[in-house]
Amino acid sequence: MNTWPIAEPTDSTARSASEVAHSSLLARLAWPYLGILTAFWVYVALSNVLYANSMQAMLATLQAGYVFAPWDARLMQHVMLYPVLLACIWASLRVGWQPVWRTAPIQLACALAFSVVAAPALMLAEILLGHMPWHQWPAQAMHPGLAGFVYGPAIPLWLASATNFFLTYGFGLALVAGFDFYRRLRDAQLRSAALERSLNAAHLAALRMQLSPHTLFNLLHTIHGQIDWDPVVAQSMVVQLADLLRRLLKAGERELSRLCDELQFVRLYLDLQQKRFSDRLTVRVPAQDTLPAAWVPSLILQPLVENAVVHGLAGHEAAVVIRVEAFVDEETLCLRVVNSMAPRQLTDHVGIGLKNVRERLAIQFGDRATFRASTGEDNEWVAEIRMPLLRDGP
Repeated sequence: MNTWPIAEPTDSTARSASEVAHSSLLARLAWPYLGILTAFWVYVALSNVLYANSMQAMLATLQAGYVFAPWDARLMQHVMLYPVLLACIWASLRVGWQPVWRTAPIQLACALAFSVVAAPALMLAEILLGHMPWHQWPAQAMHPGLAGFVYGPAIPLWLASATNFFLTYGFGLALVAGFDFYRRLRDAQLRSAALERSLNAAHLAALRMQLSPHTLFNLLHTIHGQIDWDPVVAQSMVVQLADLLRRLLKAGERELSRLCDELQFVRLYLDLQQKRFSDRLTVRVPAQDTLPAAWVPSLILQPLVENAVVHGLAGHEAAVVIRVEAFVDEETLCLRVVNSMAPRQLTDHVGIGLKNVRERLAIQFGDRATFRASTGEDNEWVAEIRMPLLRDGP
Protein backbone atom coordinates (compact mmCIF):
# COMPACT_ATOMS: atom_id res chain seq x y z
CA MET A 1 0.00 0.00 0.00
CA ASN A 2 1.33 3.44 -0.89
CA THR A 3 1.55 5.95 1.92
CA TRP A 4 1.71 9.70 1.55
CA PRO A 5 3.50 11.99 3.97
CA ILE A 6 1.24 14.24 6.00
CA ALA A 7 1.94 17.93 5.61
CA GLU A 8 0.35 21.07 6.96
CA PRO A 9 -2.10 22.61 4.47
CA THR A 10 0.01 25.67 3.75
CA ASP A 11 0.08 27.49 0.44
CA SER A 12 3.60 26.26 -0.28
CA THR A 13 2.71 22.56 0.10
CA ALA A 14 -0.82 22.55 -1.32
CA ARG A 15 -1.16 20.79 -4.66
CA SER A 16 -3.90 21.02 -7.21
CA ALA A 17 -6.05 18.05 -8.17
CA SER A 18 -4.31 17.75 -11.54
CA GLU A 19 -0.89 17.55 -9.89
CA VAL A 20 -2.10 14.80 -7.58
CA ALA A 21 -3.51 12.92 -10.57
CA HIS A 22 -0.22 13.22 -12.46
CA SER A 23 1.74 12.07 -9.40
CA SER A 24 -0.48 9.02 -9.21
CA LEU A 25 0.06 8.47 -12.93
CA LEU A 26 3.83 8.59 -12.58
CA ALA A 27 3.68 5.99 -9.83
CA ARG A 28 1.88 3.65 -12.25
CA LEU A 29 3.99 4.45 -15.30
CA ALA A 30 6.13 1.32 -14.98
CA TRP A 31 4.00 -1.13 -16.95
CA PRO A 32 1.01 0.09 -18.97
CA TYR A 33 2.47 3.42 -20.04
CA LEU A 34 5.94 1.99 -20.62
CA GLY A 35 4.40 -0.75 -22.73
CA ILE A 36 2.44 1.75 -24.82
CA LEU A 37 5.50 3.92 -25.43
CA THR A 38 7.68 0.90 -26.24
CA ALA A 39 5.20 -0.45 -28.78
CA PHE A 40 4.80 3.01 -30.29
CA TRP A 41 8.55 3.54 -30.58
CA VAL A 42 9.12 0.11 -32.16
CA TYR A 43 6.50 1.01 -34.76
CA VAL A 44 8.18 4.38 -35.41
CA ALA A 45 11.64 2.81 -35.74
CA LEU A 46 10.48 0.12 -38.16
CA SER A 47 8.53 2.65 -40.21
CA ASN A 48 11.48 5.01 -40.51
CA VAL A 49 13.90 2.21 -41.42
CA LEU A 50 11.59 0.77 -44.05
CA TYR A 51 10.86 4.21 -45.50
CA ALA A 52 14.57 5.14 -45.71
CA ASN A 53 15.49 1.80 -47.31
CA SER A 54 12.73 2.02 -49.89
CA MET A 55 13.63 5.61 -50.80
CA GLN A 56 17.34 4.74 -51.05
CA ALA A 57 16.53 1.79 -53.31
CA MET A 58 14.46 4.05 -55.57
CA LEU A 59 17.24 6.67 -55.71
CA ALA A 60 19.79 3.97 -56.45
CA THR A 61 17.91 3.10 -59.64
CA LEU A 62 18.29 6.75 -60.65
CA GLN A 63 22.00 6.64 -59.83
CA ALA A 64 21.49 9.46 -57.35
CA GLY A 65 24.10 8.11 -55.00
CA TYR A 66 23.90 7.55 -51.28
CA VAL A 67 21.41 9.91 -49.58
CA PHE A 68 19.76 8.08 -46.65
CA ALA A 69 21.66 6.64 -43.73
CA PRO A 70 21.99 2.82 -43.56
CA TRP A 71 19.28 0.84 -41.78
CA ASP A 72 21.50 -0.21 -38.88
CA ALA A 73 22.46 3.41 -38.20
CA ARG A 74 18.80 4.47 -38.17
CA LEU A 75 17.95 1.57 -35.88
CA MET A 76 20.71 2.57 -33.48
CA GLN A 77 19.47 6.17 -33.67
CA HIS A 78 16.05 5.10 -32.41
CA VAL A 79 17.60 2.95 -29.69
CA MET A 80 19.58 5.96 -28.45
CA LEU A 81 16.50 8.22 -28.66
CA TYR A 82 14.30 5.80 -26.68
CA PRO A 83 15.51 6.86 -23.17
CA VAL A 84 15.33 10.49 -24.28
CA LEU A 85 11.70 9.92 -25.30
CA LEU A 86 10.88 8.34 -21.93
CA ALA A 87 12.53 11.20 -20.06
CA CYS A 88 10.69 13.88 -22.05
CA ILE A 89 7.32 12.11 -21.74
CA TRP A 90 7.90 11.66 -18.00
CA ALA A 91 8.70 15.35 -17.63
CA SER A 92 5.65 16.29 -19.70
CA LEU A 93 3.30 14.17 -17.57
CA ARG A 94 4.92 15.48 -14.42
CA VAL A 95 4.33 19.08 -15.45
CA GLY A 96 0.74 18.57 -16.64
CA TRP A 97 -1.30 21.18 -18.51
CA GLN A 98 -2.67 23.47 -15.82
CA PRO A 99 -2.24 26.40 -15.82
CA VAL A 100 -1.62 26.64 -19.55
CA TRP A 101 0.36 29.88 -19.42
CA ARG A 102 2.94 28.21 -17.19
CA THR A 103 2.98 24.64 -18.49
CA ALA A 104 2.79 25.28 -22.26
CA PRO A 105 6.39 26.64 -22.53
CA ILE A 106 7.69 23.67 -20.53
CA GLN A 107 5.78 21.22 -22.73
CA LEU A 108 7.18 22.89 -25.84
CA ALA A 109 10.69 22.74 -24.38
CA CYS A 110 10.33 18.98 -23.78
CA ALA A 111 9.24 18.44 -27.37
CA LEU A 112 12.08 20.55 -28.77
CA ALA A 113 14.65 18.89 -26.52
CA PHE A 114 13.67 15.52 -27.94
CA SER A 115 13.42 16.58 -31.56
CA VAL A 116 16.72 18.49 -31.84
CA VAL A 117 18.83 15.54 -30.66
CA ALA A 118 17.55 13.25 -33.42
CA ALA A 119 20.03 14.39 -36.11
CA PRO A 120 23.10 14.30 -33.80
CA ALA A 121 22.01 10.82 -32.66
CA LEU A 122 21.99 9.65 -36.28
CA MET A 123 25.46 11.13 -36.89
CA LEU A 124 26.76 9.42 -33.77
CA ALA A 125 25.25 6.12 -34.83
CA GLU A 126 26.93 6.34 -38.25
CA ILE A 127 30.28 7.11 -36.66
CA LEU A 128 29.97 4.25 -34.16
CA LEU A 129 29.05 1.78 -36.91
CA GLY A 130 31.88 2.92 -39.18
CA HIS A 131 29.74 4.51 -41.91
CA MET A 132 30.65 7.78 -43.56
CA PRO A 133 28.47 10.51 -42.06
CA TRP A 134 27.09 11.67 -45.43
CA HIS A 135 28.83 10.46 -48.57
CA GLN A 136 27.79 13.34 -50.74
CA TRP A 137 28.58 16.15 -48.36
CA PRO A 138 31.25 18.64 -49.45
CA ALA A 139 34.45 18.74 -47.50
CA GLN A 140 33.58 21.89 -45.63
CA ALA A 141 30.43 20.19 -44.31
CA MET A 142 32.52 17.30 -43.02
CA HIS A 143 34.82 19.63 -41.11
CA PRO A 144 32.81 22.83 -41.21
CA GLY A 145 33.85 26.14 -40.05
CA LEU A 146 31.19 28.68 -39.24
CA ALA A 147 30.52 29.46 -42.93
CA GLY A 148 30.43 25.81 -43.87
CA PHE A 149 27.98 25.05 -41.08
CA VAL A 150 25.69 27.97 -41.98
CA TYR A 151 25.68 27.55 -45.74
CA GLY A 152 26.14 23.79 -45.91
CA PRO A 153 23.48 21.08 -45.67
CA ALA A 154 23.78 20.65 -41.87
CA ILE A 155 21.14 23.17 -40.76
CA PRO A 156 18.45 22.22 -43.34
CA LEU A 157 18.89 18.52 -42.54
CA TRP A 158 18.79 19.25 -38.83
CA LEU A 159 15.60 21.28 -39.19
CA ALA A 160 13.96 18.57 -41.31
CA SER A 161 14.88 15.90 -38.77
CA ALA A 162 13.72 18.07 -35.86
CA THR A 163 10.37 18.76 -37.56
CA ASN A 164 9.78 15.07 -38.24
CA PHE A 165 10.61 13.95 -34.70
CA PHE A 166 8.70 16.89 -33.20
CA LEU A 167 5.54 15.53 -34.81
CA THR A 168 6.46 12.00 -33.78
CA TYR A 169 6.86 13.13 -30.18
CA GLY A 170 3.48 14.85 -30.36
CA PHE A 171 1.78 11.63 -31.50
CA GLY A 172 3.45 9.65 -28.71
CA LEU A 173 2.45 12.19 -26.07
CA ALA A 174 -1.12 12.27 -27.38
CA LEU A 175 -1.27 8.47 -27.24
CA VAL A 176 -0.10 8.33 -23.63
CA ALA A 177 -2.27 11.28 -22.59
CA GLY A 178 -5.31 9.68 -24.24
CA PHE A 179 -4.72 6.41 -22.40
CA ASP A 180 -4.22 8.35 -19.17
CA PHE A 181 -7.53 10.16 -19.72
CA TYR A 182 -9.32 6.87 -20.42
CA ARG A 183 -7.82 5.24 -17.33
CA ARG A 184 -8.70 8.14 -15.03
CA LEU A 185 -12.22 8.26 -16.49
CA ARG A 186 -12.63 4.53 -15.91
CA ASP A 187 -11.29 4.83 -12.35
CA ALA A 188 -13.64 7.74 -11.70
CA GLN A 189 -16.58 5.68 -12.98
CA LEU A 190 -15.60 2.75 -10.77
CA ARG A 191 -15.27 5.01 -7.75
CA SER A 192 -18.59 6.62 -8.56
CA ALA A 193 -20.26 3.21 -8.89
CA ALA A 194 -18.73 2.06 -5.60
CA LEU A 195 -19.89 5.22 -3.83
CA GLU A 196 -23.36 4.84 -5.32
CA ARG A 197 -23.53 1.22 -4.11
CA SER A 198 -22.39 2.28 -0.65
CA LEU A 199 -24.95 5.09 -0.59
CA ASN A 200 -27.71 2.74 -1.73
CA ALA A 201 -26.69 0.19 0.89
CA ALA A 202 -26.75 2.84 3.60
CA HIS A 203 -30.10 4.13 2.34
CA LEU A 204 -31.57 0.61 2.30
CA ALA A 205 -30.27 -0.06 5.80
CA ALA A 206 -31.85 3.18 7.01
CA LEU A 207 -35.15 2.27 5.36
CA ARG A 208 -35.11 -1.19 6.92
CA MET A 209 -34.36 0.24 10.35
CA GLN A 210 -37.32 2.59 10.02
CA LEU A 211 -39.54 -0.48 10.28
CA SER A 212 -38.27 -1.49 13.73
CA PRO A 213 -39.74 1.35 15.82
CA HIS A 214 -42.87 1.46 13.68
CA THR A 215 -43.52 -2.26 14.12
CA LEU A 216 -42.62 -2.18 17.80
CA PHE A 217 -45.00 0.70 18.45
CA ASN A 218 -47.92 -1.13 16.81
CA LEU A 219 -47.23 -4.38 18.64
CA LEU A 220 -46.80 -2.74 22.04
CA HIS A 221 -50.10 -0.99 21.44
CA THR A 222 -51.64 -4.37 20.68
CA ILE A 223 -50.27 -5.96 23.88
CA HIS A 224 -51.29 -2.97 25.96
CA GLY A 225 -54.87 -3.43 24.85
CA GLN A 226 -54.77 -7.08 25.91
CA ILE A 227 -53.27 -6.76 29.39
CA ASP A 228 -56.50 -5.75 31.16
CA TRP A 229 -58.67 -8.22 29.28
CA ASP A 230 -56.51 -11.35 29.35
CA PRO A 231 -53.16 -11.14 31.22
CA VAL A 232 -52.21 -14.73 30.33
CA VAL A 233 -52.58 -14.04 26.64
CA ALA A 234 -50.69 -10.77 27.09
CA GLN A 235 -47.77 -12.66 28.65
CA SER A 236 -47.77 -15.09 25.74
CA MET A 237 -47.79 -12.18 23.35
CA VAL A 238 -44.76 -10.67 25.09
CA VAL A 239 -42.84 -13.89 24.44
CA GLN A 240 -43.96 -13.84 20.82
CA LEU A 241 -42.98 -10.19 20.57
CA ALA A 242 -39.46 -11.02 21.77
CA ASP A 243 -39.20 -13.69 19.08
CA LEU A 244 -40.56 -11.26 16.50
CA LEU A 245 -38.09 -8.53 17.44
CA ARG A 246 -35.21 -10.98 17.30
CA ARG A 247 -36.25 -11.93 13.78
CA LEU A 248 -36.76 -8.26 12.96
CA LEU A 249 -33.21 -7.35 13.99
CA LYS A 250 -31.69 -10.25 12.05
CA ALA A 251 -33.71 -9.46 8.95
CA GLY A 252 -32.82 -5.76 9.22
CA GLU A 253 -29.12 -6.64 8.88
CA ARG A 254 -29.63 -8.53 5.60
CA GLU A 255 -30.42 -7.10 2.22
CA LEU A 256 -32.26 -10.20 0.99
CA SER A 257 -34.24 -12.94 2.72
CA ARG A 258 -35.86 -16.16 1.58
CA LEU A 259 -39.48 -15.77 0.71
CA CYS A 260 -40.40 -18.56 3.14
CA ASP A 261 -38.62 -16.69 5.97
CA GLU A 262 -40.37 -13.48 5.02
CA LEU A 263 -43.77 -15.19 5.14
CA GLN A 264 -42.88 -16.81 8.48
CA PHE A 265 -42.23 -13.34 9.86
CA VAL A 266 -45.57 -12.16 8.47
CA ARG A 267 -47.36 -15.11 10.10
CA LEU A 268 -45.82 -14.32 13.46
CA TYR A 269 -46.85 -10.67 13.24
CA LEU A 270 -50.41 -11.44 12.11
CA ASP A 271 -50.76 -14.09 14.80
CA LEU A 272 -50.06 -11.44 17.41
CA GLN A 273 -52.68 -9.19 15.88
CA GLN A 274 -55.21 -12.03 15.75
CA LYS A 275 -54.90 -12.60 19.49
CA ARG A 276 -56.15 -9.09 20.06
CA PHE A 277 -58.77 -9.00 17.31
CA SER A 278 -59.72 -12.68 17.28
CA ASP A 279 -63.35 -11.95 16.61
CA ARG A 280 -62.72 -9.45 13.81
CA LEU A 281 -59.54 -10.48 12.03
CA THR A 282 -59.18 -13.40 9.63
CA VAL A 283 -55.75 -14.11 8.14
CA ARG A 284 -54.94 -16.22 5.09
CA VAL A 285 -51.26 -16.86 4.42
CA PRO A 286 -50.02 -19.45 1.89
CA ALA A 287 -48.49 -22.63 3.25
CA GLN A 288 -44.73 -23.00 3.24
CA ASP A 289 -44.74 -25.88 0.75
CA THR A 290 -46.69 -23.84 -1.79
CA LEU A 291 -44.26 -20.91 -1.89
CA PRO A 292 -41.84 -20.51 -4.82
CA ALA A 293 -38.13 -20.81 -4.06
CA ALA A 294 -37.15 -17.17 -4.30
CA TRP A 295 -35.36 -14.35 -2.49
CA VAL A 296 -36.96 -11.01 -1.68
CA PRO A 297 -35.78 -7.77 -0.03
CA SER A 298 -35.80 -8.22 3.74
CA LEU A 299 -38.95 -7.01 5.49
CA ILE A 300 -40.52 -5.92 2.21
CA LEU A 301 -43.93 -7.33 3.19
CA GLN A 302 -43.96 -6.07 6.76
CA PRO A 303 -45.14 -2.50 5.98
CA LEU A 304 -47.89 -3.90 3.76
CA VAL A 305 -49.36 -6.24 6.39
CA GLU A 306 -49.11 -3.52 9.04
CA ASN A 307 -50.95 -1.16 6.71
CA ALA A 308 -53.56 -3.86 6.06
CA VAL A 309 -54.21 -4.35 9.79
CA VAL A 310 -54.26 -0.68 10.76
CA HIS A 311 -56.32 0.65 7.87
CA GLY A 312 -58.47 -2.46 7.53
CA LEU A 313 -59.73 -2.22 11.08
CA ALA A 314 -59.99 1.56 11.16
CA GLY A 315 -63.63 2.66 11.04
CA HIS A 316 -64.72 -0.88 10.23
CA GLU A 317 -66.87 -2.78 12.76
CA ALA A 318 -67.32 -5.86 10.60
CA ALA A 319 -64.88 -8.72 10.15
CA VAL A 320 -61.71 -7.95 8.25
CA VAL A 321 -60.00 -10.48 6.02
CA ILE A 322 -56.28 -10.10 5.27
CA ARG A 323 -54.99 -12.28 2.45
CA VAL A 324 -51.31 -12.67 1.51
CA GLU A 325 -50.47 -14.13 -1.90
CA ALA A 326 -47.20 -15.05 -3.59
CA PHE A 327 -46.89 -16.50 -7.09
CA VAL A 328 -44.59 -16.49 -10.11
CA ASP A 329 -45.56 -15.07 -13.50
CA GLU A 330 -42.84 -16.20 -15.93
CA GLU A 331 -39.68 -14.56 -14.49
CA THR A 332 -41.58 -12.10 -12.29
CA LEU A 333 -42.41 -12.65 -8.63
CA CYS A 334 -45.72 -11.18 -7.55
CA LEU A 335 -46.39 -10.45 -3.86
CA ARG A 336 -49.83 -9.25 -2.94
CA VAL A 337 -51.48 -8.19 0.34
CA VAL A 338 -55.27 -7.74 0.21
CA ASN A 339 -57.50 -6.56 3.04
CA SER A 340 -61.18 -5.77 3.24
CA MET A 341 -62.20 -2.28 4.32
CA ALA A 342 -65.22 -0.22 5.15
CA PRO A 343 -66.62 1.44 1.99
CA ARG A 344 -66.08 4.92 3.39
CA GLN A 345 -62.43 4.11 4.13
CA LEU A 346 -61.57 3.37 0.50
CA THR A 347 -59.16 6.26 0.06
CA ASP A 348 -55.53 6.33 -0.93
CA HIS A 349 -53.17 5.72 1.96
CA VAL A 350 -49.76 7.34 1.59
CA GLY A 351 -47.91 6.52 4.80
CA ILE A 352 -44.34 5.85 5.82
CA GLY A 353 -44.65 2.12 5.15
CA LEU A 354 -45.84 2.42 1.55
CA LYS A 355 -43.27 5.10 0.73
CA ASN A 356 -40.64 2.88 2.30
CA VAL A 357 -41.55 -0.05 0.06
CA ARG A 358 -41.61 2.10 -3.06
CA GLU A 359 -38.18 3.64 -2.32
CA ARG A 360 -36.56 0.29 -1.55
CA LEU A 361 -37.82 -1.27 -4.77
CA ALA A 362 -36.62 1.73 -6.78
CA ILE A 363 -33.13 1.52 -5.25
CA GLN A 364 -32.72 -2.24 -5.59
CA PHE A 365 -34.44 -2.91 -8.91
CA GLY A 366 -35.05 0.40 -10.65
CA ASP A 367 -37.61 0.09 -13.45
CA ARG A 368 -37.65 -3.70 -13.21
CA ALA A 369 -39.92 -3.63 -10.16
CA THR A 370 -43.31 -1.98 -9.69
CA PHE A 371 -45.45 -1.27 -6.65
CA ARG A 372 -49.17 -0.59 -6.80
CA ALA A 373 -51.50 0.18 -3.91
CA SER A 374 -55.13 0.98 -4.73
CA THR A 375 -58.70 -0.06 -4.19
CA GLY A 376 -59.90 -3.31 -5.71
CA GLU A 377 -63.16 -5.10 -6.05
CA ASP A 378 -65.57 -5.90 -3.19
CA ASN A 379 -64.39 -3.15 -0.84
CA GLU A 380 -60.79 -4.33 -0.84
CA TRP A 381 -57.45 -2.59 -0.65
CA VAL A 382 -54.76 -4.24 -2.77
CA ALA A 383 -51.03 -3.67 -2.37
CA GLU A 384 -49.03 -5.50 -5.03
CA ILE A 385 -45.28 -5.84 -5.65
CA ARG A 386 -43.95 -7.15 -8.94
CA MET A 387 -40.20 -7.72 -8.99
CA PRO A 388 -37.66 -9.87 -10.83
CA LEU A 389 -37.61 -13.49 -9.71
CA LEU A 390 -34.40 -13.99 -7.69
CA ARG A 391 -33.70 -17.70 -7.57
CA ASP A 392 -30.22 -17.29 -6.08
CA GLY A 393 -29.45 -15.52 -2.85
CA PRO A 394 -26.71 -13.03 -2.05
